[in-house]
Amino acid sequence: MARIRTLNNRTELYEAILAKKSYLCVGLDPDPNLIPACFGSGVDAVEAFCMSIVDCTHHVAVAYKPNLAFFEPYGAEGFFALERIIQAIPGNCLVIADAKRGDIGNTSRKYATAMFDTLGADAVTVAPYMGEDSVRPFTDRKDRWTILLALTSNPGADDFEFHGSPPLFEKVLTKASDWGTPDNLMFVVGATRPEVLSRVRALVPDSFLLVPGVGAQGGDINAVASAGLNAQCGLLVNSSRGILYASKSPKTRSDSSSASRIEAEKLASKMAVTLGL
Repeated sequence: MARIRTLNNRTELYEAILAKKSYLCVGLDPDPNLIPACFGSGVDAVEAFCMSIVDCTHHVAVAYKPNLAFFEPYGAEGFFALERIIQAIPGNCLVIADAKRGDIGNTSRKYATAMFDTLGADAVTVAPYMGEDSVRPFTDRKDRWTILLALTSNPGADDFEFHGSPPLFEKVLTKASDWGTPDNLMFVVGATRPEVLSRVRALVPDSFLLVPGVGAQGGDINAVASAGLNAQCGLLVNSSRGILYASKSPKTRSDSSSASRIEAEKLASKMAVTLGL
């Protein structure tokens, strides 16, 4: 039975945020070097671990962001495992395929088909470097979300994203805003640069922002909320390692899940305060 999607625009997404009092996105980055031994090994461990994370966090998560890089090394079996994980994610959670696609138009159309129709994702991360014709095949899908890289949280962001006047990330935000609407186009903005987030919000006042970097990368939820919240929340804050590997050496799967649940609930509680709920 196909998964029933319910978060098709920002109003529906905002309603889910209010219902859960949270704007938490859980990143599914199942690193085989960090997955607890109690889950086994290989692609079976990847699937079992991700399933356990979904099961113990879906009551506070409004989105999940599986990173395809952690599934692709397993070939077809990795892709099939990811398909099953996505099918297990409740319809009141957004599924973001973190694939960072983007190429000439006919290639991007195939990427969009693969991510949205074959894999079943609600959203996909896209790189804007090749311009409008590389992004349009994604944003033309009005029933799905395109999440465009704008200002990333990695150290190498300084190599290009801040160059120019205005800086490149501002040009991406202003130019790309015309390629979709706030109902199907979001932007990635790293949590490790909260001092710039207010500028981003001024440029795209109505858009949702996917904000990675909270938790293990050092981003602060209160600083992000202060600079980035809008009238419909407008934020999905991602945490990956801090939730996935909250237990350092669990003896059982239950121990691992319990630690992940507690960490997700802690973040969600902080988010509820910033929402005034």
